[in-house]
Amino acid sequence: MGIYFGTDGIRGIVNNDLTEQIAQMVGNALARKNNGAKVLIARDTRQSGSYLTCALATGALKGGASVFDVGILPTAGVSYLTKLKKFDYGVMISASHNSREYNGIKIFDRNGKKLNEKEEADLERFFGCPQVLSSLRVGKYKKQTSLQNFYFNYLCSCAGDLTGLKIVLDCSNGASYKLAPKAFKKMSAQVIKTACSNNGLKINERCGSTFIENLRKRVLIEKADVGFAFDGDADRVIAVDEKGRIFDGDMLLYILAVSMHEQGLLNGDTVVGTSNTNTGLLIALNKKKINLIRTDVGDKYVIEAMEKMNLSLGGEQSGHIIIKNFLNTGDGVLSALRIATIMKEKNKSLGQLFDAKLLIQKNKNVIVEDKLKVLNNEFLSQKILQISNSIAPAGRILVRASGTEPKIRIMIEHSDEQKANEYLAELENIILKI
Repeated sequence: MGIYFGTDGIRGIVNNDLTEQIAQMVGNALARKNNGAKVLIARDTRQSGSYLTCALATGALKGGASVFDVGILPTAGVSYLTKLKKFDYGVMISASHNSREYNGIKIFDRNGKKLNEKEEADLERFFGCPQVLSSLRVGKYKKQTSLQNFYFNYLCSCAGDLTGLKIVLDCSNGASYKLAPKAFKKMSAQVIKTACSNNGLKINERCGSTFIENLRKRVLIEKADVGFAFDGDADRVIAVDEKGRIFDGDMLLYILAVSMHEQGLLNGDTVVGTSNTNTGLLIALNKKKINLIRTDVGDKYVIEAMEKMNLSLGGEQSGHIIIKNFLNTGDGVLSALRIATIMKEKNKSLGQLFDAKLLIQKNKNVIVEDKLKVLNNEFLSQKILQISNSIAPAGRILVRASGTEPKIRIMIEHSDEQKANEYLAELENIILKI
């Protein structure tokens, strides 16, 4: 990771960690790295989105690049359009699942792939100048929201007829607020909307994939067949079935893997998960002759593993799911459309499609000031090793730093729920003391 880039682009509180100057530097760096570059920019609904779009565009235009602003669009739409329309770069202005005061910058190359760490570090070399450099020939700016139609039509082409399905959509008041309901309606589903406004002040606020209770209540009230919740930029999806049971990204990944395996579409009969992926899924997949490979947590690591081994499906518990047969990046709306299509084709509920038996898994996020200080603490390391040895081989423990927030994340798998909670509380207390 570089000075500015984290595990998923540049992210921070606007006008604090993420300033107008940084956004200008990014735009200018793209222009200087690729002379005469064509840059596509989109954003989510955050109030700061247009501010940062203008700043990044200004930096790019000063450097001689041309900027095409497609307005409010999910992150996956940027990936798709960048490749389809042969832009040199695609830029998404979003802080994904983070609250409204945050924003971020995600960059895609001409193939619609997020920049890897080496490419991000290479780009950062252009940030070192004392000021944004101007080209003798400035670029042009064009508002081109009509390009969104190409992504919308492609999404619909990836889904089947959904007639008869009653579906609740929670768009987190984010980037998919308009597009997701429109796509499901186009496929003939009965759509009920919640948190589907473009009010950036309410993005991810008690709604979306990080606050599933909003969707859960609505599904039960409406007696819907299924509900899908996306995050601010719609690259994540979490689902709720007709009984109000929550299906996280790993569980949806399992349903997709089994379906693709049955159709002969799962390359290498292998799916990529993360270190957080429940061991119960590994066991269930193996029974169906499907392998599971685990990577570090983060969709970029999942994608790297998929590309290295030419695999077609991967994802993580938070709801990032990458279906390479369709797109190069995680797309919550696409994943939801595919899940709904499987439900319709098999005439089964989510619960009927998900036949794996999960191990008890407990997760806790602890807010800290210094993530490195905590992780490098010797007493904590010894305690983690001690717990790990005591619960092996049936149980697992994982303590890691969040890549996008000031948090330490604890995960424990154990056959005994009480023991798992005790270990979780013990580790949380140690971290808080540090």
